[in-house]
This record gives sequence, structure tokens and C-alpha cells, in this order.
Amino acid sequence: MEKVIKPASGYAAAVLAIVFFLGAIGCLAGGAKMGASGAVLQIVGVILMLLFIFTAKGILIIPPNHSRVLTLFGDYVGSVKENGLLWVNPFFKRQGISLRAENLNGQQLKVNDRMGNPIEIAAVIVWQVNDTYKAAFDVAQYVQYVQIQSEAAVRHPASTCPYDRMEDENADITLRDGGEKVNSLLEAELNERLAPAGLVVLEAGSATWPMPRKLPAPCCNASRPPPS
Repeated sequence: MEKVIKPASGYAAAVLAIVFFLGAIGCLAGGAKMGASGAVLQIVGVILMLLFIFTAKGILIIPPNHSRVLTLFGDYVGSVKENGLLWVNPFFKRQGISLRAENLNGQQLKVNDRMGNPIEIAAVIVWQVNDTYKAAFDVAQYVQYVQIQSEAAVRHPASTCPYDRMEDENADITLRDGGEKVNSLLEAELNERLAPAGLVVLEAGSATWPMPRKLPAPCCNASRPPPS
């Protein structure tokens, strides 16, 4: 389950890191000039340098509409959806996940409608990550998951609705004239399939084309004109 956390300010951490760095340089340089009597000062300089590395390593920059999933030694800590300059535990492992709306132009698929007529159908989908925990841990690659599940989802309305009313006059929805109803069916099917990956479909549209029927091959035993 996704847990959104709010990190500390990265600006304060950046200032503190600069102070540690300058203090470490000053202590190390001063201790080197003092010789043996400056050993304590050099130890302080080493400690300040370690504090600088620790502080600087935890600084995190997240651009708008992006997030970071944080884990510590394999355990999920939380997700950061706040943007800007932030600071987290330097030992956290960070995985970036985009929160922007993404477009998927589906390939043209050859399917049969409810009456068995061959048609071609393609879909255009606008989707977005809604749950960063599921997108990071419940599926292997959520972008590839969208592509595979979208092709399966497009086949469902195509196989449950006729292309037109020429062969089914009592059909409530047809692929040719259904318009918004067909898109609503497709969007609901996609949301159901993509929910396990923490994804939500913002908009879905489809287009269908009837495939040209193949003419039967000419008969081999057709009568031929008599030889002259």
C-alpha cells in the first residue's frame, strides 16, 4: 500500500553541507600546518568531512510531476511526491517514477466482431501512475504492462459488439456508431486491467475499420471455349 512521506527541506541540508565542507577543509589545513600538535584538529576535520558526505548524499531533487519510491535494505519506506529540493536518509534506495500523463497509440489489431466479421481496431489511451507502490513492486515493468493489457482490453469490446446493425438490427451498441459508449466500455475495461499496477486511464478512444472480404478463387473446371 502506498505511503506518501514528506522529507525534510533540502535547502537547510545544502547549507549545512557547505558548512561541514568548509569546516572540514579548514580543520584539515590547520591541523597539517600545526604538525603533531594538530592531530586533534585533523580528526575533527575528518569527522566534518564524513558529515558533509552524509548530508550531501541525502539531498534529493525531484522535478514537477515526478516521484521517488524509497526503500531501506529491501523494505518499503514510502513514496515522495513533493517537488523541489529535499533531503532523505542517505541510505535510502531511490526509484524514480513519473506521474505525468502518458499517451499510448495502440497498434491496429485484426479481430472478429460479435457476428464473426473480421475488422481492424486500434485504440489511443491516456494513462497515469496513481499508486507508486503498485507500479514499483506489483509488476515487473509497468510501461510494458500497459502495452500488453491494452491490447487485451481492446479485443473485449470488439468481440462483444457487432460492427454495425446490418446483421444485428437489435444491437444496443455497435462499433461503427457506438462512439462514446464504446469508449466508455474500453475505458472501464482498461481501468480494471491496469488497477493491479497502480495505473489509471484518464481517457480512451478507439477506431474500427471493416476488413475487405476476399473474393473466392475462380473455379478450375470452368468451361473453356472449344478450340477453333
